[in-house]
Amino acid sequence: MREALIVWGGWSGHEPEQGANVIAGMLEEEGFKVYLENSTEAFADPAIADMSLIVPIYTMSKIEKEELLNLTKAVEGGVGLAGYHGGMGDAFREAVEYQFMVGGQWVAHPGNIIDYHVDVTKPEDPIMEGIPTRFPYRSEHYYMHVDPSNEVLATTTFTGDHAYWIDGVVMPVVWKRKHGKGRVFYSSLGHVASEFKVPEMNTIMRRGLLWAAR
Repeated sequence: MREALIVWGGWSGHEPEQGANVIAGMLEEEGFKVYLENSTEAFADPAIADMSLIVPIYTMSKIEKEELLNLTKAVEGGVGLAGYHGGMGDAFREAVEYQFMVGGQWVAHPGNIIDYHVDVTKPEDPIMEGIPTRFPYRSEHYYMHVDPSNEVLATTTFTGDHAYWIDGVVMPVVWKRKHGKGRVFYSSLGHVASEFKVPEMNTIMRRGLLWAAR
C-alpha cells in the first residue's frame, strides 16, 4: 500500500485542516494509507523518505533548516510532492530551497477574490484530459514568480482592472516538474476548502496527486 503524508498548518484563512481532510479523503479513495500531521517537525522524520507522496498545506510560517533539508532530500530521492494554492505555493517564504523545489512562489492576488478564467494549455496531458479548455473560476487570482523549467498545464490571463501594469500577463496556474528523482505537482486553485466542489479543480488536483506519487 502506498503511503502519503499531509502536513497542515500556518495561516488559518486558507482553511488548512479542512483542506487536509479533503486531500486525505481523495488519497484514501485511491488506496493510500494517509498520515496527517500539523507541525513542520514531521518533515524532519527520516521515515518520510519511504513515503510515496508528501502534501504540504502550510501557508507562510517558518520551516527549520533540518526539516527543510530532510524534506528536499526525500523529494530528490524520489518521494512525490504535490499541493495547491498558498498551502504549497506560499509556504516558508524565507526558504529559497523550498521555492526551488516547488517551482514558484506567490507574490500577489490583485483584486483579492474575483472571477477569472483558467485556460488549459496541454489538453493532451493525462492530468488535463477531458477538462474544458477554458473554464470560469472565482478565487484569489494568483500572481506568482515561476520557474521557467516548469511544464505548464494551465494558465490564466490578467486584466488591468486591479493593477494596470499587468494587463495581458499570462500566468501559470497548474504545473508539474521534477526535483531530483521526485515528481512535483502544483495548482494555484483552492483558496478555501469549498473550492474542491468545483469539478475541474477537484479533478485536476486528484490527478496531480496521483501523478506525483511514486
